[in-house]
Amino acid sequence: MKTCSKLNKLTFFIALISIQIQGYTQESKAVAPSQMVQGGVGLWQTPTARMMPEGSQTISYTDNNEYRFWSSSLQLFPWMEATVRYTDVRTQLYSNVASFSGNQTLKDKGIDVKFRLLEEDYYLPQVAMGFRDFGGTGFFESEFINFSKRLGPVDVHLGIGWGYLGAGGNVINPLCEVADSYCERPSGFSGSGGKIEFGHFFKGPASIFGGIEYQTPIDKLRVKLEYEGNNYLNDRAGELEQSSPWNLGLVYEWNDFDFSLNYQRGNTVGFGVTYKLNLHTAKQVKFDKPPRSIDGVTPAIDMKSLNRQRLYTDLYTDGSFLINYTHQTSDEMTIYGNQFAYRDNDEAIERVGRILASELPESIKTYRIVTNAALLPMVETEIDADAFKSAALYEALESDLTVSYQRQEPSTETLTNYKPNNTSGLFHSVNSFWIQTFGGPESFYLYQGGAILSGGYGFNENFSISGGVKATLIENFDKFNFTTDRQNSTLPRVRTQVREYVTRSKVTLETAFLHWTDRIAPNLFAQAYGGYLETMFGGVGTELFYSPVDSNLSFGIDLNYVQQRSYENNFDFFDYKTFTGHASMYWRPDFLPDTQIVISAGQFLAKDKGVNIDFAKRFDSGIIVGAYAAITNVSAEEYGEGSFTKGFYISIPFDLFVLKPAKGRGKIPWVPIGRDGGQMLQKPVNLIDLNQVRSPFYD
Repeated sequence: MKTCSKLNKLTFFIALISIQIQGYTQESKAVAPSQMVQGGVGLWQTPTARMMPEGSQTISYTDNNEYRFWSSSLQLFPWMEATVRYTDVRTQLYSNVASFSGNQTLKDKGIDVKFRLLEEDYYLPQVAMGFRDFGGTGFFESEFINFSKRLGPVDVHLGIGWGYLGAGGNVINPLCEVADSYCERPSGFSGSGGKIEFGHFFKGPASIFGGIEYQTPIDKLRVKLEYEGNNYLNDRAGELEQSSPWNLGLVYEWNDFDFSLNYQRGNTVGFGVTYKLNLHTAKQVKFDKPPRSIDGVTPAIDMKSLNRQRLYTDLYTDGSFLINYTHQTSDEMTIYGNQFAYRDNDEAIERVGRILASELPESIKTYRIVTNAALLPMVETEIDADAFKSAALYEALESDLTVSYQRQEPSTETLTNYKPNNTSGLFHSVNSFWIQTFGGPESFYLYQGGAILSGGYGFNENFSISGGVKATLIENFDKFNFTTDRQNSTLPRVRTQVREYVTRSKVTLETAFLHWTDRIAPNLFAQAYGGYLETMFGGVGTELFYSPVDSNLSFGIDLNYVQQRSYENNFDFFDYKTFTGHASMYWRPDFLPDTQIVISAGQFLAKDKGVNIDFAKRFDSGIIVGAYAAITNVSAEEYGEGSFTKGFYISIPFDLFVLKPAKGRGKIPWVPIGRDGGQMLQKPVNLIDLNQVRSPFYD
């Protein structure tokens, strides 16, 4: 009877709000979605069916007495929201072993995902289904279905939850009427944690939850009132007192921040701050010349009078194109080289094309721009000179430069004509690195950063010798209490000795290897390499890669024989040896725009066999967010904590940090728990990277 009374109050409250706002229309001031305490769009403790604009990302910190939450939510697609979270449980210790974790409090990581099932219209509510903490230890594991309807300045929400959200059991689980197996929810987790517990979904007690978010007449100030279905009797922080199931609070928006203050459980004050950005619209102001105008220019009369030095200099300074060879006929001009600044291919072609149009004589009817990777011609852009000039001069009402050129596989003639004079010499580069780990026993956040100094000598366009030295400039790895973990493992320790490798010296030899690569057939490339291939392994290997120009589908296969490097010095090896290699498919599905799925099947470093799946989403800014998981024939018990290899990463183009156009990018990884199963060799050169210019995703 008490439960029915609470539900009647909730129903009456929502009905009362609906009556009060009947005067508002759909065009009234909308309520912007805000984050809940644990991250993800919602009220305080309960989610809603709302979604952020695509590409939106939030970074949040909230404090609720027994708990502190660090979370980040990302709207990957208009219909999908993902959240990662770390929870600090203030009432529990990380472990009872002081020498292992000192007095650090317990940390727990979680992953949530929410899918929009039905988009709101004038009559129907928005409907969403979600899963919280579904791939970890399950402290906050929940499933839910909810409904949201916007009525002027008020957003009304109603849902049903299972697991943590439904612990109060204020309604009978409707699925229990379908099958008895849904009446009880299994406890604990299988394996060593980190697995998706499908057997728990929608089982056990269920609760109705809901509430409102109201945009007040005060600009940027919102009120959130919520009725939740959890009773806090079996919380991870211990049994928590709940004086009321109603939670109330305020959210104030200031620039890109949301500040919140709330009163929960009838006895607890909480607060939080959220930073908001959008990965589609992120950009950096650029100080750059506009593309050259060809209006009123006077090109050379013929090729003999062409000022080649001026042309080559302009291509470098105004088009960021470094020429290493040219070829011409009576009506064609072909330039071979590298684009080193403009990430957008159409912008790069327009700038180079305008320079060619302003300098080359009218007799040249076709421009061919051959873009190299290293010294290999990779893609040929054929430009119809007359059509390009007409579009560049805006002679048509709707001029489109892109219809005047096409990208294609370099023809046999183009490859035959390529005879660069200078194919040998020294090369060098400087790159940054950042290694990080969250939730470790010594400290919540451990990091190491610095520079990798790379260089080598190219003997010709196909053969070179290369190496890289890592110099650590900043770190707090001195907090490590141990190097090799004490977990029993039946697998060779191919990665779990990582602490020895990253702390052995401030300066280490990362790679030193011989490398050969070439095009062996149309669209087919090959490479071979041997030496110190990565931090932990050296050996020999080869790779084949099939990649048509601008294709959504590419294939690769690699085979490697490697030996484990010593962590005691830069040059010695341990006894462990293995074959490792994978057949890979690189797919960009049309039904998921700006995404790439890589499926790699084969044998991993610990001699386990299986498949690694990598999913990456690219946003308009060039930022790429990705996740991967490796499923092999190693059981969860054999693997150890985490049950299987998985991780996340964000790849950020350097162009977002500098005032001039630039290529290149940095990658920031997050590996929740890294062990020995499902580990791939980190080859020093990957043909997919060499082929980015042919079918750009990361460029």
